[in-house]
Amino acid sequence: MKKSVFLLPVLALSFAFSAFALDLGSAKSQGLVGETASGYLGAVNNSAEVQALIEDINAKRKAKYKQLAEKHGITLAQVEQQAGKKALQKTEKGHFVQVNGKWVKK
Repeated sequence: MKKSVFLLPVLALSFAFSAFALDLGSAKSQGLVGETASGYLGAVNNSAEVQALIEDINAKRKAKYKQLAEKHGITLAQVEQQAGKKALQKTEKGHFVQVNGKWVKK
């Protein structure tokens, strides 16, 4: 009996932490973030957690874009533009994209 009394709060706590963990896939599915033509994510519905996710993902994207620009002898802006086009095209139905400054569901 003591074990089950102890396990219940531990399990509840672990579920609470997982509920707060936000990843890119769930953020897109929940309509919290979307793709922009700039090649980066934007906040559809802003919160501190969403902003932290966006900053993390966008920093990783920018680092990758810089590598690609150097590798191919083109500008960062050119890579961002191409990445943005691809991201908008590949965005799944039901997820958000930014068109003319407004968020629309694809």
